[in-house]
Amino acid sequence: MNAAHLRSLPPALRVLAALVVLCASLLSPGGPARAHEVRPALVQIVESASGAAEVTWKQPVSGEVAIRLSPRLSGGALDRPPDSETVTQAYRIRVWRLPADARLAGQTLSIEGLNMTVTDVLVQARLSKGEISTVLKPSRPSLRLAVDTQAGAAVPAYLRMGIEHILTGFDHLAFVLGLLLLIGLNRGLVKAVTAFTLAHSVTLACAALGWVRVDPAVIEVLVALSIVFIALELVPRPGRPPSLTRRWPWLVALAFGLLHGFAFAGTLSQIGLPKDAAPQALFLFNLGVEIGQLVFIAAASLVILGLRRLRTRLPFDMPAIARLVPAYAIGGLSAYWLIARLAGLF
Repeated sequence: MNAAHLRSLPPALRVLAALVVLCASLLSPGGPARAHEVRPALVQIVESASGAAEVTWKQPVSGEVAIRLSPRLSGGALDRPPDSETVTQAYRIRVWRLPADARLAGQTLSIEGLNMTVTDVLVQARLSKGEISTVLKPSRPSLRLAVDTQAGAAVPAYLRMGIEHILTGFDHLAFVLGLLLLIGLNRGLVKAVTAFTLAHSVTLACAALGWVRVDPAVIEVLVALSIVFIALELVPRPGRPPSLTRRWPWLVALAFGLLHGFAFAGTLSQIGLPKDAAPQALFLFNLGVEIGQLVFIAAASLVILGLRRLRTRLPFDMPAIARLVPAYAIGGLSAYWLIARLAGLF
């Protein structure tokens, strides 16, 4: 990308492109909104035969920022400081160890502050008399710990998690948008999307099931690098032969899809899969990712078709702008993500 391309744009669109790039600070890792913003919290309760129990609270954080959420038991067992606390780049994990006389069965578990958020809380309780697996929502922030009145399995929640993960994963959406702009609305797009889907489904399954282990921080850097690569391919190169990406975009989608699959698995590894229904939950999460991806592609395609209809009515060179603005916008965002993630890595 060079300055001549940017100077060829009308002044108003140059300002717009600059604003889009500046918005990267709000979408970057460690900023106010991370690339994967909507992540559920987790309450895990394990009660032994003697009645002693361990309660684990796993809450998403962004740097040092965390939503004010706190688990509560009606008996007051969680009103004291936790026995242990661990903070990672993505989660704050608190653990309470309760004595045998805590008697969890029949108590009410509630999440203080949940009604003021847009997130969910997965509940996995293994009590001495049975198991409870469900989801607490802002509209229903509490649950009675009684096996005979459980609110349904949590496995279907993984479908919603997959949809939310892709629709709030701005880096993955930027990559998909880059592929869409690079290929266009034709049969080649179907091949590329299919290759991308197959690739990330394989690595998602391998990583989520523990067959392959990778460093999430390194994967996030490589994902950002893949988007920079796509942005560079979007820049017009008059007089040059078509690149490998333009000739076989499905091959590039297949290769980078492997990386994005490992990134998708990062969410599942942090939350965990239900032990008795791991394949079903994994399938639903992946299906949710595909649904969200197709919704985004459909919406972006409608916007592209609408702009094509408007190009004859605009006072400036629409085709040139349509080629350059997305390249600079996607390139600026992905370059910011790349620098920020490299800084976090080292």
